[in-house]
Amino acid sequence: MKTSEITNSINTLPKIGPAKAALFAKLNIFTIADLLQYYPRDYEDRTQKITLHECLQAIATNVQAKAHTIVQVIKHDWFGYGNMKTLKIIVTDGTASAEIVAFNRPWLQNSMKIGSIFALTGVFNNKYGNLQTSQYDTEKIADTGKLKDFINMPIPNSKVFPIYRQTEGLTSKQINAAIETALKQYAKGIENDLPDSLIEKKGLLQKNEALQKIHLPKSIQEATEARQTLVYEELFLFQRAMAQRSIDHKGFVPKVNAETGEIEAEVQKSFTTEEFEKTLSPRQKQLLSRLPFQPTDDQKSVIAQMNIDIDRNYESARDKSGKNFSMRTLLQGDVGSGKTLVSFFAALRVIDYGSQCALMAPTELLARQHAENAAKMLESLDVKVAYLTGNLNAKGRNNLLSALKAGEIDFVIGTHALFSKSVVYKDLALAIIDEQHRFGVLQRSAILEKGRTSADAYVREPNLLMMSATPIPQTLALTVFGDLDVLSIHTMPNGRKPIKTFLVQGGHESNAYEAVRSELKAGHQAYFVYPAIENNMEDGDFGSRKGMKSAEEMYEFLSKQVYPEFKVAMVHGKVSEDEQTQILEDFRQNKVQILVATTVVEVGVDVPNATCIVIEQADRFGLAGLHQLRGRVGRGESQSYCFLVYRKDLTEDGKARMKALHDTTDGFKIAEEDLKLRGPGEITGTAQSGELTFKIAEPVRDEQLMIQARIDAFASLSSQAT
Repeated sequence: MKTSEITNSINTLPKIGPAKAALFAKLNIFTIADLLQYYPRDYEDRTQKITLHECLQAIATNVQAKAHTIVQVIKHDWFGYGNMKTLKIIVTDGTASAEIVAFNRPWLQNSMKIGSIFALTGVFNNKYGNLQTSQYDTEKIADTGKLKDFINMPIPNSKVFPIYRQTEGLTSKQINAAIETALKQYAKGIENDLPDSLIEKKGLLQKNEALQKIHLPKSIQEATEARQTLVYEELFLFQRAMAQRSIDHKGFVPKVNAETGEIEAEVQKSFTTEEFEKTLSPRQKQLLSRLPFQPTDDQKSVIAQMNIDIDRNYESARDKSGKNFSMRTLLQGDVGSGKTLVSFFAALRVIDYGSQCALMAPTELLARQHAENAAKMLESLDVKVAYLTGNLNAKGRNNLLSALKAGEIDFVIGTHALFSKSVVYKDLALAIIDEQHRFGVLQRSAILEKGRTSADAYVREPNLLMMSATPIPQTLALTVFGDLDVLSIHTMPNGRKPIKTFLVQGGHESNAYEAVRSELKAGHQAYFVYPAIENNMEDGDFGSRKGMKSAEEMYEFLSKQVYPEFKVAMVHGKVSEDEQTQILEDFRQNKVQILVATTVVEVGVDVPNATCIVIEQADRFGLAGLHQLRGRVGRGESQSYCFLVYRKDLTEDGKARMKALHDTTDGFKIAEEDLKLRGPGEITGTAQSGELTFKIAEPVRDEQLMIQARIDAFASLSSQAT
């Protein structure tokens, strides 16, 4: 049986009752399969002896070092008074002496008596010239004796200890003990997930052997070999799933360069104005004629390519051969590059076919703005637009759902409510997902399933357009979206000027405030963004919650002391939706000149007259988030400015992030820098998006294995595609 098929509950193992099973559940471990695939995050190698003298030498070049040796207790000492009185045990291994600090463990004076012999493993520091530890493990060897008689004996329990991510009440040792029991019961019957021929060709371990060695290695080398096998296996299965999805939606497996592993994606085709206009449907032509500007070349290219793919989707539905092509596109475009307009053109394409379109946004604020823009641009084209959120009253919701089911609504825009159980579509042909990194795989599947179960959808697969203003580095795009066509908008609309970014060290905020004042006097508007909503006064630090400035406190400061002559308003997550809507509308109409906010304005706020944004304590924000916030300005023809105020005690990584924002406004370059500085998890929003749910592989660290896995996986399925 395969590992994933061992669905027995974890409480079928000895010594795991309901209470302990509940602790394992906190780590998302429910079955034996979950347990066996809960891999160590690190190892502690206790196979090599490290004397106290060697530990001292290592500390000379490091802050701390580890010792693993046999010692004898030579003295007890105490320091502190009353309840704070603490035991200090002095030991030696013949090469040097050290102090063991026994915080809150006074009883150790009885179990670690003077003269007793122990195996000692600990992390040591140099404290006032003495070798000292408060992080240690001990195992008694003898109550008394001469140290020289024990010093050359094998150290008890010298092995490689796996270290697991823990939760309160469940230690790494307890997790390993449960895994050891599970391996004894199930390991022999576990079959390979990889083809035997591939295991032999790559020199990999059998699956049961790999599991044994990853959890119970006899050496670090064994753990490394096991990890190599399991990482390759995970990446191979993932890439094969990507290839299969490509077969399902495109009818073929993308070509992969046999040497570099790069997917040979089609070059984004350019279209002349004449060629572009020939691809347009009736409503698309009407929308183009009413625009006060010409789309950029990149926008034309993306619209034309999506038209071709959507047409092919409808053609394949009529094909009796069983082939069922559907558009699967990731549209990457920098902040303000015009992705929303492109998505409206795609919506009109399916509406002209008589079908429906749904656009899902992560926040009600962004969904409402999309709905308002769609109504302004499309309703004059005889397109019925609706806005659906969970806050809609019962009567209005029921009427909307009835109209949606009857096909009386062409384009519905909303949040997660779009795929709730009660929502039924007549013919959902296109699902558009904005800010795709904020949605999980299950959420995307749910909205697509609504298209498959539409009353009039027959055998046609729904099309999918995912949009992201946080460009994804090529390495990750190939890994996560290998089954998608990735289209990009690099060019900005005509008339846009690059935003000028200034770095301001904490303590010099007044310089930024005065620069903003000049813009306000010229009739423009400004944002001030902060990392926290409220101030915790117990911290005793101005504007801080653990040192963070708060929007509420700074609103008071800015409105009363810095800009009393201007109208200042505030929005954050605790402000009701209706109040947020009114404040933002006042800001759009310039009834409010300064908007104090948290990251709630990161998306969905478009005010061309706002030319300044001040982001205080900018080093507390992610690089992609800062780029998104900066994109709130620069949306009109006037020159715009971004002021990043950072703390004085900035780390080297922090300085590199600030420098990246200062040096470029290109989101694609910033994404690459973010990848270098912070790794893949934060780029893709792993926890939120559910994309990179790898158990042991890390796409950046394991890039070479990933490339090999992609080549092998795509090759294994290419013969199945026709």
